[in-house]
Amino acid sequence: MTPKQRSRARVVQALYQWLVSGGDLAQIEKQFLNQKEGKISKAFFSNLFINIPKNISLLNEIVEPSLDRSIDELGPTERAILYLGAYELKFQLEVPYKVVINEAVELTKLYGADGAYKLINTSLDKIAQNVRSIEVSDKTNTKT
Repeated sequence: MTPKQRSRARVVQALYQWLVSGGDLAQIEKQFLNQKEGKISKAFFSNLFINIPKNISLLNEIVEPSLDRSIDELGPTERAILYLGAYELKFQLEVPYKVVINEAVELTKLYGADGAYKLINTSLDKIAQNVRSIEVSDKTNTKT
């Protein structure tokens, strides 16, 4: 894993902890920044981990229409990964949408329920078509 990939994995773990425990964000951030397993991009991790909870209402509005059920019916791992993917699609425009989706799918295969990667892939693809419509249509049009 690259430092950014490892950072995303830690963001998912930290969001999971926050979603399950409702713990203090600053304490959770510190706990995950102090882990010694593998090099991460600390600024990248902190930016994602602090800003995703700050934008949770907006992220729910972005994610909900892409699902065939309420986001509350998903497990905390899948929710954390969807929040990460939706946040990156909306706010991290320098990261190509296909990279965002691929990273989320790989994290789901690693940490999510069996087969959950299909839901993540479908949901983030729908979100990308909405929040990155120009980028998505440019990629589609160049294939012809």
